[in-house]
Amino acid sequence: MKVVIDTNILLVSISRRSPFHWIFQQLIDGKFTICITTEILSEYAEKIEAHMGEAVAEAALKAILELPNIEKIEIYYKWNLIRDADDNKFADCAIASGAKYLVTHDKDFNILKKIDFPKVEVISAEEFRVLMNIK
Repeated sequence: MKVVIDTNILLVSISRRSPFHWIFQQLIDGKFTICITTEILSEYAEKIEAHMGEAVAEAALKAILELPNIEKIEIYYKWNLIRDADDNKFADCAIASGAKYLVTHDKDFNILKKIDFPKVEVISAEEFRVLMNIK
């Protein structure tokens, strides 16, 4: 299953003490394929470093980039579907990759639920937990 993970979801899933760590663990365990672009990867690096330090950012990104279940996507068309222009990279990645889900807590992405084409299924971390059968 292909998934795009919003930066805030990835950020809160890295720490082993986080109630969302199961997301990072499922990724590492190869339970889903993460779809990313260079732009998304840059944002991951920036935000993880700002909140957790350079060493954690480097280790987390190295782990992700070495995964066999990563799909690097090139974006050839920008849809500009979300009000916050900085969030459009996630929707564009989901569309270009054919990802099944875009996982986020950001309410700005809810506009995608009202758009029939291109279809992007936006879900919360809790909805993702149910889909992944995590107790």
